[in-house]
Amino acid sequence: MRKQWIVLVAVAFAGACSGGAAESSSEDLKGQTVEVVGPWTGDEQKNFEKVLEAFKTKTGADVRYTPAGDELPTVLQTRISGGTPPNVALIAQPGLVAQFAKAGALKPVNAEVDKAVTEHNAAVWKKFASVEGKLYGFTFKTANKSAFWYSEKAFQQVGAAPPATWDDLVKTSKAIAETGLAAVSVGGADGWTLTDWFENVYLRTAGPDNYDKLAKHEIPWTDPTVRKALEELAKLWGDPTLVGGGALQTEFPKSVINVFGEPPSAAMVFEADFVASVISTNTKAKVGQDAKFFPFPSVAGSKDAVVAGGDMAVQFKDDKATTELMKFLASPESGEIWAKLGGFLSPNKDIEESAYPDDVTQDLAKRIVDAGDNVRFDMSDLAPAAFGGTKGAGEWKDLQDFLADPKNVDGIMARLEANAAKAYGK
Repeated sequence: MRKQWIVLVAVAFAGACSGGAAESSSEDLKGQTVEVVGPWTGDEQKNFEKVLEAFKTKTGADVRYTPAGDELPTVLQTRISGGTPPNVALIAQPGLVAQFAKAGALKPVNAEVDKAVTEHNAAVWKKFASVEGKLYGFTFKTANKSAFWYSEKAFQQVGAAPPATWDDLVKTSKAIAETGLAAVSVGGADGWTLTDWFENVYLRTAGPDNYDKLAKHEIPWTDPTVRKALEELAKLWGDPTLVGGGALQTEFPKSVINVFGEPPSAAMVFEADFVASVISTNTKAKVGQDAKFFPFPSVAGSKDAVVAGGDMAVQFKDDKATTELMKFLASPESGEIWAKLGGFLSPNKDIEESAYPDDVTQDLAKRIVDAGDNVRFDMSDLAPAAFGGTKGAGEWKDLQDFLADPKNVDGIMARLEANAAKAYGK
């Protein structure tokens, strides 16, 4: 399952709202209950509950968290349809945010929240949560989806340094393949991993402006910029000695274990920061020692850029409790609580780097901040689900077919365009 999280934060009043324009204090929200419903369980649930405990201490509100698992999007839509919408939701798909906003279900953030988002984030992050010129929220939790994770032992064996360019990556891959180890393990059974590959190459070959246009289907998937990206991908995917065998049958967790388990069958795996969790949970490799990462390499001299995913906090009501919760989640204070516990990245540039618990996480977070306006949201999450988010269909299936036959650039472009046009209603 794709590693994304959607959190629903429902604020229900247990007593009369005191109202008023006074600044927030521990007395302001006493008698009110904040119910948080979301899919996070285990350690992630515990960590998020610590964030909510801090909100309770700060405002006096009672806070409850109930995980809803994969049913959360349905829960959210049902409550909106039934006239009992929550106050706040954290949603991983900007397309869903836009859908709710255009339907009139969302409330734009107030001036104080807007100011906090502006002060603490690069300007591009406001675009992700804006619809028709109005800001409806902000990204609370993000993922750095521009990381190559590699085996330090495998690189030492060939005397390789982390490649800074795509051409160097291909050269390093060939050197590793000569040792009998596959260069790259690809989790092609999960089509979403392949969209992340394409998005990173496309962002670097076509640039941020074209990335935005393709994400909106303002240019077709038969555009020369798409051809360029697919041809670059084919340099790696098209060499069977470089990509580990059975890629189309390999699910994401297995693609990581192939590199860091015993015995290893590959030297590198590309995916987001959450690879570190898979390594720690399923292998004996130590992140930062045996397992390291380098940023997605430059292609043809491209500037640093990051493809990101994330959970956007948006609001369905504009009462005081909602505003105070949104203000808190937009602050560095709330992010630092989870950052210190691990398993968390934020685009908030005012979270202290030292809040992140180790060098690897600090580096991943810093690269998101340093990329500034060269950050782009996961393109498949911006697309209609029929094209960008459906197993065995649309972009997922088309890129799986391209992985199987990287020479068929023309055929894949035509199919991508046909499926995109259908999904976007063109």
